[in-house]
Amino acid sequence: MGNYHHPEIETMPRADIEALQSARLVEAVERVYNTVPAYRKKMEALGVEPRHIKGIEDLHLLPFITKDDLREEYPYGFLGAPLDDVVRIQSTSGTTGRRVVAFYTQADIDLWEDCCARAIVAAGGTKKDVVQVSYGYGLFTGAAGIAGGAHKMGAMTLPMSSGNTDRQLQFMADLEATIIACTPSYAAYLAESIHEKGMRDQIKLKAGIFGAEAWTEEMRHDIEQSLGIKAYDIYGLTELSGPGVSFECEEQAGMHINEDHFIPEIIDPKTGEVLPKGSKGELVFTAVTKHAFPLLRYRTKDITQLNYEPCACGRTHVRMHKPMGRSDDMMIVKGVNVFPSQIETVLMNQGYPANYQIIVTRVKTSDNIEVQVEMTPEMFSDSLTEVSKKEKELVGALKSMLGIYCDVRLVAPKSITRSEGKAQRVIDKRNLY
Repeated sequence: MGNYHHPEIETMPRADIEALQSARLVEAVERVYNTVPAYRKKMEALGVEPRHIKGIEDLHLLPFITKDDLREEYPYGFLGAPLDDVVRIQSTSGTTGRRVVAFYTQADIDLWEDCCARAIVAAGGTKKDVVQVSYGYGLFTGAAGIAGGAHKMGAMTLPMSSGNTDRQLQFMADLEATIIACTPSYAAYLAESIHEKGMRDQIKLKAGIFGAEAWTEEMRHDIEQSLGIKAYDIYGLTELSGPGVSFECEEQAGMHINEDHFIPEIIDPKTGEVLPKGSKGELVFTAVTKHAFPLLRYRTKDITQLNYEPCACGRTHVRMHKPMGRSDDMMIVKGVNVFPSQIETVLMNQGYPANYQIIVTRVKTSDNIEVQVEMTPEMFSDSLTEVSKKEKELVGALKSMLGIYCDVRLVAPKSITRSEGKAQRVIDKRNLY
């Protein structure tokens, strides 16, 4: 049994969780119908009224919301509270076209920070810890959520933001940070820098909370070994608040969804049909406690599965698997579905660092994938014959994982641009859209 930030909620019996969700859903639908014209219009188009929604069993009657809907109604079309009550916005990173702006009342921020506090406590955090927040501050939700959660559970917080690695390491050593929160690719880079500077014995980290980009189990073990920590996954989206929608406990066996705030469904991404428990499909969330930006049945595009089995940590909230890719950033190359995480798994199993780029091109009608992979310093000193042998081995390993041929080019250590935010893993030059 672990520690909990809200034991009575996090270990609530399933029947009570569902009763709470039903009550909150009924209230949220009524509120949204009356305050957000864009929702009302969508509901009316389906002939659905608030009176039809009596509990979570009626959730499937409601319309879906997509990122395109949010962009079309930018900026205020989905605002669910008076502007006078809005105290902050956050916005998405890395999307093209109109950004998505999410609004927060003070109560929304308090609930979000509570969710992040649960995640930090689940990662072993207490008031005695020093939490170094190395996500980017500003419009990005990562830093604001984790810093707020750390304040909520009473830990000293270092609001470092991303970048300036020398300063990160100085504070980490001098103030004896015990928990680091950043993207996994930046954690791997920090680990590299710590080893290069010979600072390993000055670092007191025990845990890391990593999210905002896809990462594999292999990368987790790599980071855990190089930093001597336990690495925890955290999940969220700006549209739902930010990180803390779900988080891993000490069992590291899926991320517990904060189901008192976010109701998950798994749907068939093509038909929109709700799939039976345990199925793999697209994750859809309904946020039942948010006021300024209340999203019902929001399509995340993340492909995952939900696990309703009891967890050894004592938490009763459903666990989601790490997303296995996205229904939209999945590459289709030569007719084959390719997820970057599959390529990363092969590289890490073969002993390469998690610094790589996938470049997809099309010559006439033929697709080509080139995977550029950084060598370790030891490999870099190998002869050209040895390097070309290693490239051939990787080509074979990728062929057996993906079923298609990829070019592999081993490049010098540190030659692929490091990311302080989300790592850009895929460069698709095919102009498919």
